Amino acid sequence: MTPAELSRAVLCSVRGAVEDGELSVTVPARVVVRPPVRGQGGGEADFACNVALQVAKEAGRPPREVAGVLRERLAGVSGIAGVEVAGAGFLNVTLTEAAWVALVRRVLREGRGYGHAAGSQGRENSRAKGQERDRAMAQEPVVLRAAAGVRAAVTVEALERILPAAGVVGSVQKDVAPDEAQRVAVEYGGEEIRPRPVKVLSRPAPLSPASLVRQEWRVLADRLGPDEVRWALLHPAQADAVRLPERPVQRESNGRFRVQYAYARTCAMTRNARELGFTAEPGEPGEVGESGGERSALRALYAALAEYPAVVEAAARYRAPDRIARHLEVTADAWLRCHDVWPPLPVGEEKPSAVHRARLALAEAAGTVLANGLHLLGISTPERL
Repeated sequence: MTPAELSRAVLCSVRGAVEDGELSVTVPARVVVRPPVRGQGGGEADFACNVALQVAKEAGRPPREVAGVLRERLAGVSGIAGVEVAGAGFLNVTLTEAAWVALVRRVLREGRGYGHAAGSQGRENSRAKGQERDRAMAQEPVVLRAAAGVRAAVTVEALERILPAAGVVGSVQKDVAPDEAQRVAVEYGGEEIRPRPVKVLSRPAPLSPASLVRQEWRVLADRLGPDEVRWALLHPAQADAVRLPERPVQRESNGRFRVQYAYARTCAMTRNARELGFTAEPGEPGEVGESGGERSALRALYAALAEYPAVVEAAARYRAPDRIARHLEVTADAWLRCHDVWPPLPVGEEKPSAVHRARLALAEAAGTVLANGLHLLGISTPERL
């Protein structure tokens, strides 16, 4: 079960409560479902939703009371193991182990299509989007125009891949003079992508916008390499300043390297497992690792896998490639932590077992998400580092 599916279940519970007269509210167009903040009432839950706080005022009832009504309806939904009311009225949802196994199977089955509108997840999301805003997003062509500078050009280049992945029809107006950018965007019914610029050349020559971008790109790519340039320009939010490194750094403090390294490790696990004569087979979380404090790493990884389709959609909706970059860091960190605690490969004289097959499946699912996200950002996916 993904956050999108859980969001639909929450909306159905609200709609059912309204139809049965338990609540008198307008059913929201959409609700937000995300992993709870640990240490703030999240407990052992997998996801949290604030829909009760969202509708409590209209209902004329305390949020916790509204949450209690919805809790009873959600508790019987397939894939949900339990629902608790926490804090001011949050719904904290714990999924069944079977739901997590189904998620890993889906990621492996869809492969490069996972999180994209062309995959089954995307088709399910499209069928579920009954709200006017979502229909407009999916059907109305989007026209983007990059403002002057290499950062805007790289951002639009990434959005050219992200929009179709989210099911959005889009096009880009290129090589337009900076003073014409706003007029062109308005005339074509589109929008200008104008991130905070980054200074590359101390004295830029009087060149055309396209030539200036190419010159800035060459300077940065020669110094840092294409992958590092794209990561440096796309990782910060568009309103934030970019701090370009003096040279590419191949260590854990570099988010781009950490993500690529995590992906390369998943590839190494698959190669080595093949040499040992076994392949991946999704298993329940209990087969992946023992219960205890480190189970939080496992929950974090499952949540990162489940959230990826929603992250792609949000990146398209808000024209924000940085959301994908940050989510890749979360996914990479969660998988590397799981790898350290529960290695996918047998150690010493140990023989491959169902445990190792389940861990390998989780590694390959993490690698799939990392590869898909890096592809959308235009960054390479090396299988060896």
